[in-house]
Amino acid sequence: MIPLAVPNLTGNERAYLNKCIDTTFVSSVGEFVNRIETMTAEKSGTQFAVATSSGTTGLHLALMGVGVGRDDLVIIPSFTFIATANAVAHCGAIPWLMDIAEDSWTLNAEQLEKELACKTIWKDQNLIHTESGRRVAAIMPVYTLGNIPDMDQLQKIARKYSLPLIADAAAALGATYKGKKVGELADLTVFSFNGNKTVTSGGGGMVVGNDEVLLKKLKHISTTARVTAEYDHDMVGYNYRMTNIQAAVGCAQLERLDEFVKKKRDIRLYYNDSFKDINEISIFPVPAQQESACWFSGIVFKDGNLEKIRSFCEELKEQEIEARSFWKPIHLQSPYANACKSDDLSVSNGLWNRILTLPCSTNITMDELEYVQETVRKLLME
Repeated sequence: MIPLAVPNLTGNERAYLNKCIDTTFVSSVGEFVNRIETMTAEKSGTQFAVATSSGTTGLHLALMGVGVGRDDLVIIPSFTFIATANAVAHCGAIPWLMDIAEDSWTLNAEQLEKELACKTIWKDQNLIHTESGRRVAAIMPVYTLGNIPDMDQLQKIARKYSLPLIADAAAALGATYKGKKVGELADLTVFSFNGNKTVTSGGGGMVVGNDEVLLKKLKHISTTARVTAEYDHDMVGYNYRMTNIQAAVGCAQLERLDEFVKKKRDIRLYYNDSFKDINEISIFPVPAQQESACWFSGIVFKDGNLEKIRSFCEELKEQEIEARSFWKPIHLQSPYANACKSDDLSVSNGLWNRILTLPCSTNITMDELEYVQETVRKLLME
């Protein structure tokens, strides 16, 4: 079976794990935790980083850090993995769901600006959603597949409405936007190191930014808000720490970030070039003025539905190829049926059940890629 996306663990992972065992530093204290924070900050173009137990806990920390609280609204795209919305809910807040732009599959900045202009008012120095009476507390764009939205426009909107900008960049480490590294574009940026990400620590995440006071606050909250060795704690904290074992794997992976991202981009280019002549499908988006991290790659059926995707996946499975559908939008998920929604979610509605992701591991061989594209092409022609 050619897998969809598996870790490439052919670097220093084993040596670093052995060092953890030899030194007995296997928990949340150890040299690799400090090292992975330093490496991620550098590679993302920021000064500071806080390692977390997952991307979701990183998002939760970031939102709490900028003051998101109970009954607030946080603007997110509906087309995202459910962890984005869950992090909002973990704050006691409610997602305000917006649509995506067709050319990037990321938050539609033009729609966002119209929604804020028409549906909010200023009251007691807070931006209030007029229909619900809730405070709008933050904007959280998602860097879908490593694609970056129109951050120039989102930054202008955030400044105009005095809203913090928190980027869910789970799979976007290594991407650039108009020559800027991915961490330079928002107040806080959050990455995931889950097992299917381009670089992984088996689990874990990272919050990066340039506000030293804020990042120290997040570090404090993530380590149970402990003040002294005598178990003094000055606030309600969380045990959101990454372990030294996870960090050891992550450090070995980050040493090869450029290599891995290049391979991901090569895979995207190969699939896009291979399938661009087939009328029944379209290719994954290639946004202008940026270099995507190209986390996943695949095809989009022009006329399709989830049942068709499932059937196609089964046919590929019979040929020893793993393929999958992609995210079901948040507004169609049971826990968020009562979320605040924009009036128009047509792009998300029309896209999500036509996407097929194809094998894109960084250790996939050219022979395997050719076999995948030949098999997909053959099935499409039947």
